[in-house]
Amino acid sequence: MAMKKLTPDIVAAAVGGRYVGPESGRHVPITSVVRDDRDVTAGSLFVCIRGERVDGHDFAARAFESGAACCLYQRTPPNAEEKPHILVASTLDALRDLGEYYRKLLDIPVVGVTGSVGKTTAKEMIAAALSTRYNVLKTPENLNNEIGVPLTLLSIQEEHEVAVIEMGISDFGEMRRIARMVRPDICVITAIGHSHLENLGNLEGVLRAKAEVFEYMTPKGLAVLNGDDGLLAQYDPGVPVVTFGTGENCAFRAESVRQRMEGAEPAVEFTVTHGDARFDAQVRAFGTHLVLGALAAAAVGHALNVPDDEIARGLLDFTPVGRRARVAHTGYITIIDDCYNANPSSMRAAISSLSTLEGRKVALLGDMFELGEESDNLHREIGEFAARCGIDCLICCGQKAECIYKGLISTGAEIEAWHFPLKGALLNVLPSLIREGDNVLVKASHGMHFEDLVQALEALR
Repeated sequence: MAMKKLTPDIVAAAVGGRYVGPESGRHVPITSVVRDDRDVTAGSLFVCIRGERVDGHDFAARAFESGAACCLYQRTPPNAEEKPHILVASTLDALRDLGEYYRKLLDIPVVGVTGSVGKTTAKEMIAAALSTRYNVLKTPENLNNEIGVPLTLLSIQEEHEVAVIEMGISDFGEMRRIARMVRPDICVITAIGHSHLENLGNLEGVLRAKAEVFEYMTPKGLAVLNGDDGLLAQYDPGVPVVTFGTGENCAFRAESVRQRMEGAEPAVEFTVTHGDARFDAQVRAFGTHLVLGALAAAAVGHALNVPDDEIARGLLDFTPVGRRARVAHTGYITIIDDCYNANPSSMRAAISSLSTLEGRKVALLGDMFELGEESDNLHREIGEFAARCGIDCLICCGQKAECIYKGLISTGAEIEAWHFPLKGALLNVLPSLIREGDNVLVKASHGMHFEDLVQALEALR
């Protein structure tokens, strides 16, 4: 596999930098662009990024030892005459500029995926659906920020036929900088939800920040929007729109949705309808809310001429990334490990899916971060929602999670409920709260590190 043509000379011109080093190094082909010296191979461009704790410039010598063709540098290099360097004012800005330059070399469809919740899942499903027909490059894991996006773009090779790029933001202006690099032909927005409210203020602010992407769509761009989302359903992005969801007005709809838990592998089964067409599909994972990502994948697949049967076949290859609704049958209990992250939308979806299971249903929930001034109310509403869903036991852990507990108690529902400010106290009594045969959902924001609780649950016998 090979990149589009890049050399130190070309990179220097693209980023407004200055080449320093031996003349023989100017025209050496660059084979990859990396920021971690452990990823350097022969011909790599090593981007020295100065972080809060680690300065990439300190690893430049090691990068050259591993075969780097050149280093992108923002301070005076110690061996400028001996090794190829490109000097810039900011390596982070230069990386973005290089990503933007490289995108303009590409003549393949680029799908951008964003949203407050479900974007990594949708990205994986879209890539799975397209992979039945195309050689697809997708964002690894969730490397969706201003560093991950250009590195993903720069990993696109000549052989790739479609790219699926995840775009994550937390403040105004970020999407504008990311979209300027990605310039999507198709843009998927999964949902507008309560995330990053400390910076974005409210749901309208979230929509405004996400919508910056449409300033940089290609002229024949297509927006694929969640039609079940009230704000997105009314939004006019200025390009053609295809909607997906369960509502009757959605162009791509899911019907007959059901969660199946027989055996070791969970699956969500459903029927996709669009126009006069319909086809059966399933994703091998836990959570009926996953149909939204699958519908987005169907809409994108249809736009890129993938037949329905191939879309359905591709969705069978979908695998959740990280600790997203991972189901573990321990022989004693069933654990739904969804502790990668949480916001109100994803919390509701997980509790709703838990409520469909047979047997005792236990929700072990923790704090949701970055909810701004509405944090207490949003946590309280989760407790009220859990009561309406009819779970059997609620276990809350964390300072903000106390509001989840109070929300459930305020409903008067006869549901067993507990609150523990600290994980240590909960770990001490966890065995006494869990019974054989329980279905236990574990969900909180990533910073709560609830993987400790998952490990404790896995050890129960």
